[in-house]
Amino acid sequence: MTSGPVTVGIDIGTSSVKAVAADEDGTVVAQSRIPHAIGIPEPGHFEHDAAAAWRDGPRAALDALQLEDAPAGVSVSAMVPSVAAVDGAGNPLTPGLLYGDARGVAADGGEVGDGGNPAETGEFVSFLRWAARTAPDALGFWPATTMANHALAGEAVIDTTTASVTYPLFDWRQWDPAVASELGITVEQLPRIVPTGWACGHVGGPDGPVLAPGCIDVLTDQIVSGANAVGDVLVLMGTTLIVNTVTARHDEVPRYWVMPFTEPGLFLAGGPSNAGGLFINWATRTLGASGGGPAPHPDRIPVWAPYPRGERVPLHDPHRTAVLADLDLTHDTAAVRRSIFEASGFVARRMIEAAASAHGVTPRRIVATGGGTRVDEWVQALADCTGVPVQCTKVPEGAALGSAYLARLAAGLEAGQMTDARRWARPGRVIDPDPRWFEALDRRYERFLALSGGEPT
Repeated sequence: MTSGPVTVGIDIGTSSVKAVAADEDGTVVAQSRIPHAIGIPEPGHFEHDAAAAWRDGPRAALDALQLEDAPAGVSVSAMVPSVAAVDGAGNPLTPGLLYGDARGVAADGGEVGDGGNPAETGEFVSFLRWAARTAPDALGFWPATTMANHALAGEAVIDTTTASVTYPLFDWRQWDPAVASELGITVEQLPRIVPTGWACGHVGGPDGPVLAPGCIDVLTDQIVSGANAVGDVLVLMGTTLIVNTVTARHDEVPRYWVMPFTEPGLFLAGGPSNAGGLFINWATRTLGASGGGPAPHPDRIPVWAPYPRGERVPLHDPHRTAVLADLDLTHDTAAVRRSIFEASGFVARRMIEAAASAHGVTPRRIVATGGGTRVDEWVQALADCTGVPVQCTKVPEGAALGSAYLARLAAGLEAGQMTDARRWARPGRVIDPDPRWFEALDRRYERFLALSGGEPT
């Protein structure tokens, strides 16, 4: 039995669209998942079929919930940055470019920036420049959330939070016509901007559920995670690995992102890495490292530099490649499989240690969310490699759940702020680090740092 009106949150992820319907207490009453493909037509390219993933996927995920009554509101979150050129009907004319695609290089041919927050990378602006050249007759240039909003409600809108990563195109008030002109487009070809959490239309017609303009997936995940205190480390275990330490300081952590947190007076230090599910799934599939069998010995594990498609934070190097080192005939499938999960754990450890060193914050716990929390080996390796206990959220689809809360704001069901979504946080199981692995892991971590390096090549 539900408590109060139900709202729906939809999250466009790298490998699937997830949807959850939640009541006023944050209890999930229905959920769905619509998978889609990741396009890698050549090294350095990273894209979606925007029609399948951004337009059709959200509609299919909403329908798959099979709700008896229409929800009060709907909101869509997505990864950033993303963009596709569209025609007059909102159909994509180009692939949907995704974060880390080589077509997001700077105008002078150099790499995108490595500034203190994602708004400073310039990746979205470079995506736009490529899309404008590729489809000069396009009616518009839309991120993933805009295409979903148009498919659901006929509204080509974007929220202010998502728009913020397009700086300097968005000047925190509106699209800048001068910047747009430099890119070969006009502001009329860009989505209408609506404040995050406001109403901007209705799904399926004027009597349908209220539509919110959407948000960035990382933020919607944050507001329902329960990671709200200094020393908490929020780890999103999805296709992308995202590691953010909650800190009271906003000064620079070199080569990492420092961003305002949703909690007043707090900040997040860390950023995204390619050593998440994208790497893990590729490595286990390519090497045939399936689960099962006897556990490996702590001293007999090879070491990865886990970058088959470059690395984001802290290397900012799309050309970095992967290395599997120290492999010998004594290593079996179980050892290789453990090494894959350890690689992700070492990446998280480096991010956590960077924030701890620069800001003097001691990590007290990891709050983990995302589909990877269902993979016991990954969660255990994260705890072992960092030496920090991992508390998984009860609802792994945190970005979709947080989006459902934004839908409540848009529908007028909440009188408070976005941060009030913290009441929806649901802690799940806790995984403690295994001290039997510590000594060997410390040695392998030093090897990982040597293989990975600290500067782009």
